[in-house]
Amino acid sequence: MTTINPNIFRKYDIRGVATGDSPDLTPEVAELVGKAYGTHMKRSYGTSRVYIGCDNRETSEPLKAAMTDGMLSTGMEVIDVGVVLTPTVYFAASQCGEDCGGIMITGSHLAIKYNGIKLAKGRQCLAGDEIFGLYRLIEAGDFEIGQGRSESDPDMIRKHLDTIKGKVRLGNRKLKVVVDAGNAMAGEYIPPIYRELGIEVVCLYCDPDPTFPNHLPNPEVPELMADLQKAVLENEADIGIGFDGDADRCGIVDDKGNLISADRLTALLARDLLGRHPGAKIVFDVKSSQAVIDFVNANGGQAVMWKAGHSLMKQKMAEIGALLGGEVSGHIFIGEDYYGFDDAPLVSLKMLELLSRTDKPCSELFDEIPRLEATPEIILPTPDEVKFKIVEEVRERLRKRYQVIDVDGARVIFDDGWGLVRASNTHGALTMRFEARTREHLLRYMAELEKELEKYPQVDLTELRRQMDAIRRGS
Repeated sequence: MTTINPNIFRKYDIRGVATGDSPDLTPEVAELVGKAYGTHMKRSYGTSRVYIGCDNRETSEPLKAAMTDGMLSTGMEVIDVGVVLTPTVYFAASQCGEDCGGIMITGSHLAIKYNGIKLAKGRQCLAGDEIFGLYRLIEAGDFEIGQGRSESDPDMIRKHLDTIKGKVRLGNRKLKVVVDAGNAMAGEYIPPIYRELGIEVVCLYCDPDPTFPNHLPNPEVPELMADLQKAVLENEADIGIGFDGDADRCGIVDDKGNLISADRLTALLARDLLGRHPGAKIVFDVKSSQAVIDFVNANGGQAVMWKAGHSLMKQKMAEIGALLGGEVSGHIFIGEDYYGFDDAPLVSLKMLELLSRTDKPCSELFDEIPRLEATPEIILPTPDEVKFKIVEEVRERLRKRYQVIDVDGARVIFDDGWGLVRASNTHGALTMRFEARTREHLLRYMAELEKELEKYPQVDLTELRRQMDAIRRGS
């Protein structure tokens, strides 16, 4: 009897330790997940066709094979698209309408010992109770029984990349781009597309290597973008683009070596889109800058604030008919003439299209978006079993003194800025972010929420205090 750790079932995906002495995401577990997924798709949606792919981690192919076996046992038709990018799987599931599922085996940006399973249905991802429901099916051993069939489609990656390449029309400006793939699969697939469009590419860690010898592929962490920043300056490049491990996120470095936050990138893409679709709705997550939200509204858009999380953002976009969405973590969703999922190669092409049609340097384009003093996302380790209760109590106390936006945690509106505290849906932590017109106000708002969280010894405030010290030092 295979023992399953219920904590690997997260709000947006399944993830766990896949190596070592006591892994909790093994091929045996993956086979059971495959049985549960196949059962859920057939019973809930009448769907019996699923595309499956994986990244280049050493544990991914065995997990994919086991997951396939599980789905076949429920009577599913499984199409293996190979070692690809997460948006390739999303593309495969989306391009056949609502009748297909999608599975991506990927550890994305996580440490090498981890791996994960992302689950899709059409252009949407399974989330929340649908994922937890898979665990309940496994607990009950309640699976469909059937005889499925499998095939492969190694051309799906080319279909995907040819499609997104056709979504852009570059201008006359010749661009030089540095790509940091972090030794993940983006390095194999993305530079050739850029070159086909006439872009000069300087590659950084583009050879796939499952040991990630240079750094983990995670553009959200500033320290992991340092090599890209240096390479942009050394090569006098127009822009740098760093991809995460499964290419559903990318990070931008401008020509001066500055890191560009994903909400600012979303705002720049929004202004371009609004020239074609005045009044369009643009979805931002609750961690986004007020400056970029105001920028979108000032350019004739309707900025809509929503919960963080790529699955929830995609659902909201579909619900309200939004043409673009973005969250600070780097997931950006293009719904104009596309499916609205997080496709970082397409996002990067849209950015390059904008840059190729102007003589302005990349840094000058982003300088047109007002900038406030802001912190990065601050992660405070907190036990899963108490994190939501803590946020609820803090929110209710703060509501007595301030305006609080409660769409996801508590975004507290101060006189000259805001502070956010919310429970992470992916790991045991609270996440925070702050923004203000001056550093003095920023520190004041951080201290206000620090005082609230000091009431809870379960919350590790180390990172919040480290960020406050850095601001005091002016670094």
